[in-house]
Amino acid sequence: MSSKIKLNTPLKEEEVIKLRAGDEVLLNGVIYTGRDAAHKRLLDLLEKGEELPFDVKGQIIYYVGPSPAKPGTPIGSCGPTTSYRMDSYAPALMKIGLKGMIGKGPRGKEVVEAMKRYKAVYFAAVGGAAALIARSVKSSRIVAYEDLGTEAIRELEVEDFPVIVANDVLGNDLYEEGIRKYSRRK
Repeated sequence: MSSKIKLNTPLKEEEVIKLRAGDEVLLNGVIYTGRDAAHKRLLDLLEKGEELPFDVKGQIIYYVGPSPAKPGTPIGSCGPTTSYRMDSYAPALMKIGLKGMIGKGPRGKEVVEAMKRYKAVYFAAVGGAAALIARSVKSSRIVAYEDLGTEAIRELEVEDFPVIVANDVLGNDLYEEGIRKYSRRK
């Protein structure tokens, strides 16, 4: 059994380029949340040449719209959302330094190529484990777009946040590997 790789954010390129599809990772530090509407606003700012509400260099964006927090907890259930909805936005963010994305499901060819070009990775979080994932979140605060409700951009402080590398900087794809292995068995 392989050991889990512990990484602190912001991610350093030399750490990212060592990761391989299938690696189990525990993230520590700050990650940001964002879904479709927030990504559109970020891209609009980039196109206007304006500053983003947070520095994406070395950072990770988690594709999630968490449920409201229960009293005494920093966040409610926070399972990943389907990532392909952010595919049209991801390359522009990687170009300016984004090093990681967390979600579920495969990414498009353009996003995989951008990960190779800009040395970034895509992590899969386990869908259906939203309450368990929430235990890794130690604090949460809205940093932008409060009007979007659960889709606002949040800064999460995480401790041993469990993810799996789904796409690495070499273009390896855990989803494609799984399909190939399954097909060979049949």
